[in-house]
Amino acid sequence: MLLNLAAWLQGVMPEWGFLRIFQYITFRAVMAAMTALLIGIAFGPWVIRRLTELKIGQPVRTYAMQTHLAKNGTPTMGGVLVLLAIAVATLLWFDLSNRFVWIVLLVTFGFGAIGWVDDWRKVVRKDPEGMRSREKFMWQTLVGLLAVLLLAFSLLGNSTQEAWALFTQWVAAGLPLDFAPENAARLTLLVPFFKEIGYPAGVLGFVALSFCVIVGSSNAVNFTDGLDGLAIMPVIMVGSSLGIFAYVSGSAVFSKYLLFPFIPGAGEVLVFCAAMMGAGLAFLWFNAPPARVFMGDVGALALGGALGAVAVVVRQEIVLAIMGGVFVAEVLSVVAQVAYFKYTKRRYGEGRRLLKMAPLHHHFEKQGWAETQVVIRFWIITMLLCMAGLATLKLR
Repeated sequence: MLLNLAAWLQGVMPEWGFLRIFQYITFRAVMAAMTALLIGIAFGPWVIRRLTELKIGQPVRTYAMQTHLAKNGTPTMGGVLVLLAIAVATLLWFDLSNRFVWIVLLVTFGFGAIGWVDDWRKVVRKDPEGMRSREKFMWQTLVGLLAVLLLAFSLLGNSTQEAWALFTQWVAAGLPLDFAPENAARLTLLVPFFKEIGYPAGVLGFVALSFCVIVGSSNAVNFTDGLDGLAIMPVIMVGSSLGIFAYVSGSAVFSKYLLFPFIPGAGEVLVFCAAMMGAGLAFLWFNAPPARVFMGDVGALALGGALGAVAVVVRQEIVLAIMGGVFVAEVLSVVAQVAYFKYTKRRYGEGRRLLKMAPLHHHFEKQGWAETQVVIRFWIITMLLCMAGLATLKLR
């Protein structure tokens, strides 16, 4: 919005040459981060008070860790604050004509809406199950497939107009599975640490893979969000790292030098990632142990979906799995726990557990780690994994 305003003012008053600074993505990214941070810090106390007045408190399950029982009633759905800060900062500082940012915002707020309904049912309606798994997955599927189809043709085209033309061409051809336009290489699954190794996915393969990445990432962050500050800091670190990949992919110079596919318009996603970083830091101010507010599904599902969508835009799905290794481990711990329990119950008549408690962070608590130890150590692991992911920029 401010970019468009600056361009108009410069056209009216050419002597205002300093307005050219708005054309630089890096400047607008820094300003987006600062804007989101200030909005989050300023409105955080008011949001917490409103959540408390509405009695939107987190119910702690009776089988949870005993140390968590003191958290019962802590305001939840604080992810609304994060989404508010991201929305305002992004809309103020990104190029409104950029197709990628609009799609990432669609994913973020689409999944955020699903999480909001889930939280509302749990906390306000006192329904312990919230949104049923099948219903939640149905809505995630609808939002995810819509976003993935939009992303596919946005990647194939160099502009919104080209993307729409390619889509109409694909539909007119009868939705062929071997649709291969000029820029089909942009749908290739890139393998990190190698210069020229990638797997051509095609439209169908791209849709299937990207859907799994977006929905899987959303649920992975949701599983991780179980301790004060545990999920939000890895989201900040992974999101910031993906922002660097976005800047490289959107630059004809850097992408050529680093042997990345050049994706016109992808660099603008850096503004969104910066806004997410600023909003996340603001939320961490209130979510740091002992937390004054919890994120809730409204924040966790939204931020996880956003990470997945950004990774798809910059074609770094595998790198997302590396940098988000904590999220992957949390999901795998739940899957392994449930699968092993069902297997042993069917075979021995009594269910057994691989871990003392799932997700993984609760297992370490049962092992005797303090909550802050689990959180900070998971932060350190994520920092190391992000460094490994960023190393793929050059080590290829």
